[in-house]
Formats: sequence, structure tokens, C-alpha cells
Amino acid sequence: MSKKTIARLVAAGFMLTGVLFGEMAKAQDAPIAEQLRAHYKLAKMGWDASGSSVVDTGTVLVIQKGGIVGVPPANLGTPPIATYKDGDLHGPGAWAMAMLSKVSRQLTVGEKIYVIKIDVHAKDDKIVLTIVECDSCNSVQQPASFKSAVAFQFAKGYLSKADASQVEDVISEVLAPEASQDEQAQTEQPAVAPAGAQDILQNQDIIDLVKAGFDDATILAKMEHSKCQFDTSKPALILLKQSRVSGAVIKAMISKTSS
Repeated sequence: MSKKTIARLVAAGFMLTGVLFGEMAKAQDAPIAEQLRAHYKLAKMGWDASGSSVVDTGTVLVIQKGGIVGVPPANLGTPPIATYKDGDLHGPGAWAMAMLSKVSRQLTVGEKIYVIKIDVHAKDDKIVLTIVECDSCNSVQQPASFKSAVAFQFAKGYLSKADASQVEDVISEVLAPEASQDEQAQTEQPAVAPAGAQDILQNQDIIDLVKAGFDDATILAKMEHSKCQFDTSKPALILLKQSRVSGAVIKAMISKTSS
């Protein structure tokens, strides 16, 4: 057998090995990927008279954190990727932003989106969701269908042990399911407190005030004139920090608890 023939057989062996490893990786990813796709119905993109748009709707999710950057659907390259790790969402790198600065825009908190693709990288403990704006949900006058991607980076070995519900809990910290009509009604019509009842502030009340955009001065004033019942345990403090509650407000909460 000639050296040339041997080289070809070796090359073919490497190629076959690569294919087999690729198929094995897909097989490992399949269970959790299929479970996620069953939970999040994927929307489908197509072309109409106005250009690229959503032609088959999917599960509606609501953006919970800032830092996601979108590009027009006509942009055929990989959409900018924001990375969620250890409770923090990091936007695309400076180089990517410089390349896309003229066509990209921030997708805002509260904006509704569809998922159009789910990639599970079990070996790297990473899941990437490619998303697109839900123009009809956002009641926009000029449809845009900007697309983006969010990578959820988990600790080493996490995906080999986690089930889909645990992964979905993490995803919902950035992209939460749209509230049902009953949940929206309860939010819009809060229960009326009995006459004479005193307003009691708890951790979630402070988080809600921060999310609503109130400044520290207003929140501190509210705390000063309210009865407070705060949880200042270590997990509670971490959650407050992740919810963007300022250090000044957290210190005041601790002071209220110890007084």
C-alpha cells in the first residue's frame, strides 16, 4: 500500500471520527434541547412585501434586563450576542458594537420578543437563544423585527445534571414568559388594604420601586415614613444587588432591620 493511499485512509478516519463525535454531541444535547423547544414555541421568519418578518408566531417572552442589542433582519450575519452569567447580563463587546453602531439599537426592558432558534452547547455549558422583536405585541407603528441573541453561560458541568425547568428558571431572569390575562388583571387591580392599615415595606416592594424608576431619595423617603419588614440575610442581599438596588438603599434597609 502506497504512502499516498495510507494518508488518504488516515484523513478519512479523522473525518469519520469528527462526524461521529459531532453526532454524539448532538445526541447529548437533544434531550434538554427538545424539552426547551417544547416549552418555547419557536417563531418562524419569512419574506413578505415589506421584507423579512415573522410569518409564524411563537411563545411571547418579555425582556427583563437591559443590555440586549438588536439588528435589522436584513443583516444576514450572526446577531450581536449578550451573555448572562452569574446574575449579570453583559452586552456585546466593544468591537461588535463598533461594527454595528449604525444599524443596531438597544432592545428595552419590557419589550416583547419571540425565540426563533435554540442552540444547546452541552460541552461548554452554554445555551444560546436567538430572538426577534414581536412587533404586533409591542404595538409599533413601523414594523422592524430586530433580531438579537442571548447566551446563558452556566457553571462547568451544570447542564449535564440540570433539567429543563431549572434552565427555564434562569432564562426567565432575562426573558420571562408574558403574564396571562388573569395575572395582568391582578397587577392592574391590586387588593385594597383595610382602612387604617399601615403600609409595610418588604424587600420585593423596594425591588418594584427600583424597577419602576424611582430614585434613591424617593425610596429612602418612603422607607422613612413606612413600617419596614426587610429580610437582610445573605441570599436576600444578593438578590437586592442583582435587582439593581443601590448600596445606599441596601444600607438603609439593614439599618431599619437592626433598629
